[in-house]
Amino acid sequence: MGTLFLILGVTGIILPILPTTPFLLLSAFFYFRSSKRLYDWLINHKVLGAYVYNYVTYKAIPKRAKIAAILLIIITIPIALILIDNFIVYIILPIIALIVCIYILRLKTLEINKNTD
Repeated sequence: MGTLFLILGVTGIILPILPTTPFLLLSAFFYFRSSKRLYDWLINHKVLGAYVYNYVTYKAIPKRAKIAAILLIIITIPIALILIDNFIVYIILPIIALIVCIYILRLKTLEINKNTD
């Protein structure tokens, strides 16, 4: 299960319709319960580890990540609506996008101190 959610999380980096952080958190949850080696690998991964570590430790994400996530949603959702000719999608996709944006905005903003290593 951890690997399945890891794949979905990585896919979410590319496709903004899929949420990256929740899938990575689920992956960490399952790895934590089943394999210390995989959990440690995920937490210490140079790209993916920061998503999980910051959220688990601080319940926050960096301001830059918030801005990037919301911009990707704002850019890609209209494109998806243009490309997909389906009334249900016209209704559901903007609702999901709005919920995800609200969730992202409600998360604490992680303050990064550039003077520390």
